[in-house]
Amino acid sequence: MLQSSTLKFLKELKKNNNKPWFDAHRKEYEAAKNDFINFIQSVIDKLGKSDSSIKDIKAKDCLFRINRDIRFAKDKSPYKTNFGASINKKGRKAMDAAGYYFHLEPGSSFVGGGLYGPMPEELRKVRQEIDYNFADFKKIVTAKKFKSVYGDLDKSSEFLLSRVPKGYEPNNPAAEYLKLKSFIAMINVTDTELTSKELLKKTLTTFETLQPLLGFINHALD
Repeated sequence: MLQSSTLKFLKELKKNNNKPWFDAHRKEYEAAKNDFINFIQSVIDKLGKSDSSIKDIKAKDCLFRINRDIRFAKDKSPYKTNFGASINKKGRKAMDAAGYYFHLEPGSSFVGGGLYGPMPEELRKVRQEIDYNFADFKKIVTAKKFKSVYGDLDKSSEFLLSRVPKGYEPNNPAAEYLKLKSFIAMINVTDTELTSKELLKKTLTTFETLQPLLGFINHALD
């Protein structure tokens, strides 16, 4: 579980997204950050028993910086109002490996994972693997446990082409998945769940359900 004070800090930061306020509340920030790190480390310690590729990863190396890159942004708010952790065998910045993700933001938290925004070559490899081994892929995303937790991969418009990519026929059995630009599955987490003792169990179940999908994607990328 996470401390309510961690959620409180992020809520206050959203109202006061400026450097003077942040500097005056740096102790609260450090406490909130450490709370999140400790939770993510507990997840890694447990999850590493079923996924040896991440068992030696340290939680502090999975967290994204809270500072925003505002160089080319219209919004000049200096800080993110969330904590994000990418648990990945190649680290949080890896674009060529699928992994787990935990997004902590009061009112908008979610957990899940997959492969987000891959480069063209990595995207080509995954699509090719889905095309060649669609029976195996379909078995993963239609498995009873996967469907009960996630329903399906995220097919929001931001992740989906309007037509199948070049080189594939429109009537390809895998067409709906070949059109994807990212291969991710997520579920929302309420603020009440974030501070519940059941949070660790829920997170582990969510992540463990993803493992066959991550294995399929990472095999394609390797």
